[in-house]
Amino acid sequence: MTPLTELIITSGNSDRILTARQLHRLLAGGDARRYGLVNRALKAGELLKARRGLYVLAQVYRKTPLHPFVLAQHLVSGSYVSAESALSFHGWIPEAVHSVLSVTPKGKSVAYTHELLGRFEFCRMTVNVGYFFQAVTRHEFYQQVALVAEPVRALLDLVYTRKLPWQGLDFLWDGLRIDESMIRAVPSADIAGLLAIYKGKREQVFINELLRSLAND
Repeated sequence: MTPLTELIITSGNSDRILTARQLHRLLAGGDARRYGLVNRALKAGELLKARRGLYVLAQVYRKTPLHPFVLAQHLVSGSYVSAESALSFHGWIPEAVHSVLSVTPKGKSVAYTHELLGRFEFCRMTVNVGYFFQAVTRHEFYQQVALVAEPVRALLDLVYTRKLPWQGLDFLWDGLRIDESMIRAVPSADIAGLLAIYKGKREQVFINELLRSLAND
């Protein structure tokens, strides 16, 4: 075990997602020594670099697993998990999603890929002021938290990010493979509440057509 890995574990930080600044606070000595210790742990595969300035211990040295939603929260602050990732998490679609898609209110759309940690996509989304975190809930994963869109919000975020037009209920069931029983259980007021979030005509039409179709079907 490298000295840095041992220090992270003995200091009680084995399950934390660590910034470069936090690592430097743990390490004594000059910049060259700190840089050398970090590189040694990286080369040994004990420390993993999620992105520039953000690190986690390899799973074998952790007490609890690193949930990808928690890592996504740290990769881009102010983001939340949504679209297919949230729909799969809530059981609204049957497929397992092997990358994590989040949305963010600022900056550029970006993606990070790590052979051990996975792929993370962040899509910039513009909504009405004050509504970005509407219908978004905190969830706990191994005593750490991440923000995840509620199912119907995740569906509309999917409409936004994939530019999906309204194509009828059959497209929801057969095209997107949305669980019919789950969406029918959502109160119409919760769906209508999404109208206040989105600026775009596509999302407004989708919400209104969804409400109309569910009421008349």
